[in-house]
Amino acid sequence: MYIAAPETADEDVAKLNEAIQQQIERDGGSVSKTEVMGKRKLAYPIKKKTEGHYTLFEIEGSGQEIAELERRFRVNDTVIRFVTVRVDETRKTAAKLTAKREKNQNRRPGNSNFRQTEDSTANDARDNQ
Repeated sequence: MYIAAPETADEDVAKLNEAIQQQIERDGGSVSKTEVMGKRKLAYPIKKKTEGHYTLFEIEGSGQEIAELERRFRVNDTVIRFVTVRVDETRKTAAKLTAKREKNQNRRPGNSNFRQTEDSTANDARDNQ
């Protein structure tokens, strides 16, 4: 994610996004998602500015393209702040927790699937009598 200066025109932000995407693809990565959030108020002033153009990129790659991207953000005067977060390990952990939660949910007595199983065995017992 990066924040561009508020006085930057929307066309310039779009050009910067296109240049970033081309650079990432040149370095062997791929952009899986680009979310332009528009002009928003900053949580705190940065370089005496209270607003900025927010843009989020989800990038898949080896990490080499991230290093080049961060270097370009540092030298670009339009970008007032950026942050890079690795999410692949976090997503794997979240997927495991979700699967475990669903498995436990299906095993609980209050679950509708559990009741159907109980009801069907009770019906079977009545039918056998």
